[in-house]
Amino acid sequence: MNLTKEQELKFKKLGIHSWCELALLIPHAYEDFRLHSQLQNGMPQLIDATVESVHRSANSIQITFFAHNFGHTVSGVIFRPKPYMLHQFKVGERDYYSGTIECKMGQCTINMPKKITTVGAITPKYKSALRSDVMQRFVQANLTKENLLGEGLDEKVIDEILKLHFPTEEILLRRELSQEAINALKHVELFAYMKLLAGKRRYFTALACITENGNKSYEEWATTLPFKLTGEQVKAIEDIKSDFSKSVASKRMVVGDVGCGKTMVILAACIMMLPHRAILMAPTTILANQLFEEASKYLPNVKTILVTNKTKKVNLEEFDFIIGTHALLYRELPTAALVMVDEQHRFGTQQRNMLEKLVSNRDKKPHFLQFSATPIPRTQAMIETAHIDVSLITTTPFEKNITSKVIHKSDFKDLLSHIKEELQKKNQVLVVYPLVEQSEMIEYQSIEEARGYWEKNFENVYVTHGKDKEKEEVLFEFRESGNILIATTVVEVGISLPRLSTVVIVGAERLGLSTLHQLRGRVSRTGLKGYCFLYTNQEKSKRLDEFVNTSSGFDIANMDLKYRKSGDLLKGANQSGSQFRWVDLAEDAEIVRSVKEELNIL
Repeated sequence: MNLTKEQELKFKKLGIHSWCELALLIPHAYEDFRLHSQLQNGMPQLIDATVESVHRSANSIQITFFAHNFGHTVSGVIFRPKPYMLHQFKVGERDYYSGTIECKMGQCTINMPKKITTVGAITPKYKSALRSDVMQRFVQANLTKENLLGEGLDEKVIDEILKLHFPTEEILLRRELSQEAINALKHVELFAYMKLLAGKRRYFTALACITENGNKSYEEWATTLPFKLTGEQVKAIEDIKSDFSKSVASKRMVVGDVGCGKTMVILAACIMMLPHRAILMAPTTILANQLFEEASKYLPNVKTILVTNKTKKVNLEEFDFIIGTHALLYRELPTAALVMVDEQHRFGTQQRNMLEKLVSNRDKKPHFLQFSATPIPRTQAMIETAHIDVSLITTTPFEKNITSKVIHKSDFKDLLSHIKEELQKKNQVLVVYPLVEQSEMIEYQSIEEARGYWEKNFENVYVTHGKDKEKEEVLFEFRESGNILIATTVVEVGISLPRLSTVVIVGAERLGLSTLHQLRGRVSRTGLKGYCFLYTNQEKSKRLDEFVNTSSGFDIANMDLKYRKSGDLLKGANQSGSQFRWVDLAEDAEIVRSVKEELNIL
């Protein structure tokens, strides 16, 4: 896109990068500067008029016009006139003036009349970083069908968008945008966004390319497992296998629901990459430990090591699979053909890039796999494919049997009975509080206020929260010998607690539905009968009622969107407001699909 110096300056001021983005800055109103012979009462209108008299006072100008197009006298008043207005109205002069005209009892007035030079058109009004008339001239001169076709936009969409900037009477009569116009705006918004995403994707030569007969087959390894992989696990593994066979370093994100068996996908990727080395980074020592235990159990013939900040310095060259926390970033790492990051959203982009750089070899890069246990709406996954390949795992290896229920103060006695029954069965209970310390802003107890009750009435009660430096040790001890864990949402992601059967979430209406789903996912990890109680002081909550009747994390991510709107996928900002003005991620999958085809994103 070749821009002139003036166009570049205007783009910069408007904060845009393309003609598509300019097209999205639609007018906020239209002014009708055509001359009509019929008066429309109470509407902005143009008059062809001669000034008959002018009276100036300290705070106003009073003018009498004779409107030739209506054959009627009209009186106007301008309050607090600006200096230039004092010379605009001269007795005897005939000109065009615009303002809202109202007639009562044969008397007509024009409110705040202003002299008009562009007569005969419907003029769009813009609210932007440029003055409205400057913006209007810029759009008229530059927003052409040719420029938009040059960006690759569909011709029908272009025609619909241009109607908004070059209006006809139809727009004035309609008073609101047509569905066709809204769909065109959604299309252009997605097109501009996904094109920008695709432009950020960089292609590098892979450190290793695996041929069909050269690598170890994951199918052979899968037969050694004590369970069968699900269809979606196999599909994700096949996607990765296809990535590994290419000479370009792949970037893929595997998104799975809580307990969907992502670990098996991680281990299969490691198997397929042999004899080349794989590295996996996890956000916590507990999670890294857990993954190391699974790898030791299911990959007995692969030389695996766990690296945390407590691990002594050893020669990592000797290992095929290196699992670690962010401590990996401070070690001298050997070249690795595969880099994996678990719970990728817990690491910053810089940390993920740093790990990739540490194991790269000049311009050659490792294949890069990100894993996330936070389901995203399917539409969002489709959009993400513009800059990263995405595999979704929406099913779990075994059906989770979790009863979810909204409870209130009156249900507390029954809740206590349930907790005692579960503890007798040697099961564990998690109680999540909204805050660590007391707050006058929130009507629920904090951990500090509530812990005394639980510690007095129950044995083996453990307490932890986000600011607790010992939280990993507390969680580990609780897993081995605890009955009740009192915590904040710090337990939302990660640790596997095989005996955890019940979670109670206090002040549940304060949390996003995806967070509630993550917390619910802590229970029934091994087929145990699970319970999730949502404690609220609200008499009725439509959100919570919908949540207890929905078990799929992907459906919940969609519900969350409807209630909260999504964050910005590209810039990672604005998590509670939508980065899209027109697109609704919960509803517009079809438009996303057509934009993907247009941009040739598979």
